[in-house]
Amino acid sequence: MPQLSFHSPLGALTLSEEEGQIVSLDEGWGRDQSETPLLLKVRDMMQDYFDGEPVDFQSIPLMLDGTAYQKRVWAALRAIPHGQTRTYGDLAKTVGGSPQSIGQAVARNPLLILIPCHRVLPSHGRGHGDYSGFEGAESKAFLLGLEQEASSS
Repeated sequence: MPQLSFHSPLGALTLSEEEGQIVSLDEGWGRDQSETPLLLKVRDMMQDYFDGEPVDFQSIPLMLDGTAYQKRVWAALRAIPHGQTRTYGDLAKTVGGSPQSIGQAVARNPLLILIPCHRVLPSHGRGHGDYSGFEGAESKAFLLGLEQEASSS
């Protein structure tokens, strides 16, 4: 499986590709390194994103392993525009289910940032809620701040 690693403000990240689709974005440096056209394109998009440019990741082909419901939730996450947020309740109204079932699907997101689960906030408005990616709520706040700054410029 081709992999390509790169440095980011959140540490080393590794993209993995299978059958011409991105299958994972993992923390850490991958063992094997391959420069496929897709991996190079996504790495460059990720670097633009971390440089504060608004990037639309919707064009990236993804191979997702999940239930039909999880895939609907993940598609709804991908539809949240750069620099904007939604609540778990907002997504439940759009996708169906409850805020809790949305939260469970969000927690199983296999492609952090590319499927922007960091754009989902609790409806009570306090803090950033649970975030299991990278360094937790601190990373979520960083990603949201990066996007809001890019959207306002």
